[in-house]
Amino acid sequence: MIWGAIGAALMALGVALGAFGAHALKDRLDSYSLDVYQKAVFYHFIHALGILIVSTLFRAGALTQSACTAVCALLLAGIVLFSGSLYLLALTGTRALGAVTPFGGVSFIAAWCWLAYCLLKASR
Repeated sequence: MIWGAIGAALMALGVALGAFGAHALKDRLDSYSLDVYQKAVFYHFIHALGILIVSTLFRAGALTQSACTAVCALLLAGIVLFSGSLYLLALTGTRALGAVTPFGGVSFIAAWCWLAYCLLKASR
């Protein structure tokens, strides 16, 4: 299972993108775009950390491999769709990208709900 490695790599990417935003973009983006970018970084971090936690739950035996894979895949999809669309929106100003963002939000919600279901099921 490589989800732990994927989560760690996404955390490193989050640090790099956050630093890029804080240093290279702070004077180039307007306050709205910078806020959008910072929101993308925040959700990126939270859900990359989620991938690390879920992979640890699998290794601890609290989740099956299929549950771990499903939750982590949904979290990854959410990072790509939600944070990715916000990064691009902030950098390009293309408002149409905002239409993609809710699909990422749904992926995040589905991941956390599926994790809750799987953990409840495992505790019975």
